[in-house]
Amino acid sequence: MVKEATASSLVVSIINQSACSTCHAKGACTIADVQEKEVEITPDGHSYFPGQEVTVILKEVQGFKALFYGYLLPFLLVLATLITASSITGNEVFSGLLALGILIPYYTTLYFFRHILKKVFKFEVEEIS
Repeated sequence: MVKEATASSLVVSIINQSACSTCHAKGACTIADVQEKEVEITPDGHSYFPGQEVTVILKEVQGFKALFYGYLLPFLLVLATLITASSITGNEVFSGLLALGILIPYYTTLYFFRHILKKVFKFEVEEIS
C-alpha cells in the first residue's frame, strides 16, 4: 500500500508475514510473525495516491545480488578471516573474535554506500487492477 506519494518518490508499506501467521493454529504457537516494512521507490511516471494498493517488484537478478552482499560475502569474509587468523596466531578465541569483528567494518561500509546501493537495487511498482 502506498503511504506517501510525491513527484520524486513513493513510500510503499510492505506487510512481511511468515507462513506461520496464516496458519489456523497460530494462536497455539509463538512463532507467528508479521512485520511492516517501508520501501522508497522512484515512480515510473504513473500517478499514485496514498492508500492505493500496489505490487512491489524486484528483478530476480537483483535478488541474487542482495543475497550475495547481505549473506554470502559476509560469510566468506568471516570464514577467510577465521582460517587466516587461526593459521597465523594459533589462538582460537582471538581468531573467532577477529572473524566476527570483521563484520563491523563490512556492514558499516554497506551503510555508508547505501545511496549507491539504492541505485543498484531498483524496485518497481505495478498497480493492482
